[in-house]
Amino acid sequence: MSTTASAAQPGRTQPTSAANPTTESGLRTTATEIVQLPESPSAARGSQEHPRAWRTLLSTGGGNALEWYDWAIFGTFSPFFAHAFFPARTGTLALLSALIVFAVGFVVRPIGSLIFGWYSDRRGRRAALIGSIALAAGGSLLIGIAPTHASIGIAAPGLLVVARLAQGLGHGGEMPAVQTYLAEAAPPRRRGRWASFIYVSGTSGIVAATMLGAVLSGVLSKPEMSAWGWRVPFVLGGVVGIYTLVMRLRLPESAAQASATSRVRLWRGLWEQRAACGRAFGLTIGGTVAFYLWVIGTPTQAVAAHRIPAAQVLWISVLASVFMIVLLPLFGILSDRIGRRPVLLLSSLGTAAVVFPATTLLARGPWQLALALLPAMLFLAPFAAVVPAVYAELFPAGIRATGSGLGAAVATAAFGGTAPYLQTWLGSSGHASLFAGYVVALMLASAAIAWWAPETHAIDLVAE
Repeated sequence: MSTTASAAQPGRTQPTSAANPTTESGLRTTATEIVQLPESPSAARGSQEHPRAWRTLLSTGGGNALEWYDWAIFGTFSPFFAHAFFPARTGTLALLSALIVFAVGFVVRPIGSLIFGWYSDRRGRRAALIGSIALAAGGSLLIGIAPTHASIGIAAPGLLVVARLAQGLGHGGEMPAVQTYLAEAAPPRRRGRWASFIYVSGTSGIVAATMLGAVLSGVLSKPEMSAWGWRVPFVLGGVVGIYTLVMRLRLPESAAQASATSRVRLWRGLWEQRAACGRAFGLTIGGTVAFYLWVIGTPTQAVAAHRIPAAQVLWISVLASVFMIVLLPLFGILSDRIGRRPVLLLSSLGTAAVVFPATTLLARGPWQLALALLPAMLFLAPFAAVVPAVYAELFPAGIRATGSGLGAAVATAAFGGTAPYLQTWLGSSGHASLFAGYVVALMLASAAIAWWAPETHAIDLVAE
């Protein structure tokens, strides 16, 4: 791919030197002239953050955490409710059936990304954020109250699929809207730090789901968990979604999007930015598989296939996720100083190096599981910290949410959504090394894309 195809887009402003005081002053003056929304943090460029910065982070982050919580509890609790919806199957086969339904949500993620991305670019990031959280929370509530196969027969797994489709559409629309909103709202020299909050909040949602699973597994017996305990987190997610919806109704609109609304036709814009879409896809394929491998697939497989006690697995997952949360802003800050490409390369090459030794430890016991997950999270964190900022930086404002969301969603649907299923299937058939090789190949492919991609951290997203 040509470097100039994405780096030299018409109307984009890229400072010649990030360390030049005159250039920084010019950026602040330009942003002050362009952005007249006092409630937007974008007006406070450089080293001064707007007083409402934390409100912006918490409003977007709270909704993002709930979206990821909804997503995570399906994978975390699937060993407990699989038999309720697929009673004809036993053991690993029932789990595989539930994971197929889990993957169904990924199939519609590109559709959700396209719909909400288009709506975000035309009608505003705020409107897309409201719609996405409503769908995801509604899907979670439907799962929580859905009758089982014993009550309504084949319609039960049908309802499960409908709920997953709603969550898939919602989450597909959430990511492009929230990552674009935060990237545009951030001071330009702190964009990596702000963008890292997307995975900080998202992983916090996963931690909340995992901790709830650990508490319920410790308090309730296995028959109680399978009978009704698994419903608790889904209903809770739906109820909390109402509060999150109210929070997002109070968000201001993004300044950069407001100045670019309706200036680019959808398909023409996507065609013109096809190289950037390809880069977003290529950068995502490795990281999304690694994320769903370590955060979703590994804990699920440890319980169902390796017979490690559920409570121990869930608490180990919490420890690993908290470790990752601590690392995320550090890598975001690092990317603001040295650029995005070195941080992405560290993640891709580091993950490729630890996949084989980590997977050999998974079936040996709880301590070995912890030993495998900690280095895995160390190298997953750089990708998660900076890729939201990179997505936004690859595209001009008029097509930013659509283009970045579509490329990433297609990659996530094709590779991330199928990762837990492939891991369980190949692991149960004695071919875990094949899956490890598959992950390594994808990580190396993403590393190659990062190596040839232009450096984007100095691009100004508002002065376009």
